Amino acid sequence: MIKIVTGGFFALWVFWSGVVAASAGSSADLIVYADYVLTMNPEQPELRDAAVVVRGDRIVALGPRADIDRQYNAARTIPGDGRVLLPGLINGHTHTAMTLFRGMVDDLDLMTWLNHYVFPMEARFVTPEFVRTGTELACWEMIRGGTTTFVDMYFYPDEIAGVVDRCGLRAVVASPHIDYPSPGFAGWEDSFAAATDFVSRWQDRHPRITPAFAPHAPYTVAPAHLQATVEKALAMDAVISMHLAEAPAESAYIEENFATTPVRHVAGLGLYDTRLIAAHMVQLDAEDIALTAAARVGAVHNPTSNMKLGAGVSPVPAMLAAGVNVGLGTDGAASNNDLDMWDEIRMAALLHKMASGDPTALPAGQALAMATRLGAAAIHMGDRIGRLQVGMQADMIQLDVTRTHQLPLYDVSSHLVYVLGSENVQTTIVAGQVLMQDREVLTLDESALRASVHKASNAIRRALDEQQENE
Repeated sequence: MIKIVTGGFFALWVFWSGVVAASAGSSADLIVYADYVLTMNPEQPELRDAAVVVRGDRIVALGPRADIDRQYNAARTIPGDGRVLLPGLINGHTHTAMTLFRGMVDDLDLMTWLNHYVFPMEARFVTPEFVRTGTELACWEMIRGGTTTFVDMYFYPDEIAGVVDRCGLRAVVASPHIDYPSPGFAGWEDSFAAATDFVSRWQDRHPRITPAFAPHAPYTVAPAHLQATVEKALAMDAVISMHLAEAPAESAYIEENFATTPVRHVAGLGLYDTRLIAAHMVQLDAEDIALTAAARVGAVHNPTSNMKLGAGVSPVPAMLAAGVNVGLGTDGAASNNDLDMWDEIRMAALLHKMASGDPTALPAGQALAMATRLGAAAIHMGDRIGRLQVGMQADMIQLDVTRTHQLPLYDVSSHLVYVLGSENVQTTIVAGQVLMQDREVLTLDESALRASVHKASNAIRRALDEQQENE
């Protein structure tokens, strides 16, 4: 670590990568200012009256406003009076196109919800056009709420990748494969072949899109098929995203059929030897947690979805204490019913206090780290995103902290978790591109999107009415 000092204050810090003292008047593409810069970097957590400098898609400097202004000029600047700047939020598990099933059916257990409503409606309605519209709706919502990276698992992944390319977000797009008929597929053979083809075609093709395999879950994919996924992922150096240890019914199924836990079941099949993103991770014992930590598997906590479906409380404090990288996710809007990561941050901080009876169980700063720095590590991108640091991708968001009902402000991390929300996000930037400024989304046409959503939802509403008449 090198510290460069000017005028009694540090002008910029350079970590692991190297170098950088800027000469006077160095050019940049973008400078973003803020009264508070929350870097999420433990070595340099917070700056006051500061700025971040972007060239291309990367951060090239950060430091006090006066020093940045003396050393850089930029083609574009974004003012920061009354604003907090921090890394963009990372949604570690969702199903974007399921925004079109938002509120379709609620207040059911996981298996009833899936088998009697979600799977039948997917079979009837999920088409490339459906996925394109649902993904655009999700991306609009995420941009507005300050999510800059998401991990998706849904059908027609080429449509999802196309929307990500156009709207400017960053995503892990995981292609699902399952042993049963699913939209566009007869079963395992063709869905797995399509997933392999998708990963092959998109790997290293796009700077913001990471293709991945997505075997649905250990109760819907046979052991031999999970092993086939492992072999392909290892051969292609690809990420795997899957549901794991989500609900009591899953644990009962694995215990009955394999006499073990879901975690030990998939670990024994080789999934813990891959770059695995394990969504939910609710039904865990101490041995499961130790295995997960040792294998550096990323765990994604989905507190709202888990509570709504009665899946249980994930042992997040125990996982964090064991060294597991735990991120946060919304799950799909059909089981949440939104993609608001601020809700998940706050819910995680509160849920584990309530469940343990310990008000120190998950402090605000740790909950925020789960949506940024730890979330990046959980999805195996900790070297690129999740912190504001020289050399990292320029993914960042600004929030307004000037509204009367938000005053006073004593602790920025606490305020972000317990006071602010998605409506306070003013600016969303990914890879140096401004996707939203002053609450206006710049990369998606809202009016056209609304028309497409109404068309799709009217058809689903008619189907729900028919189903209710036949019950």
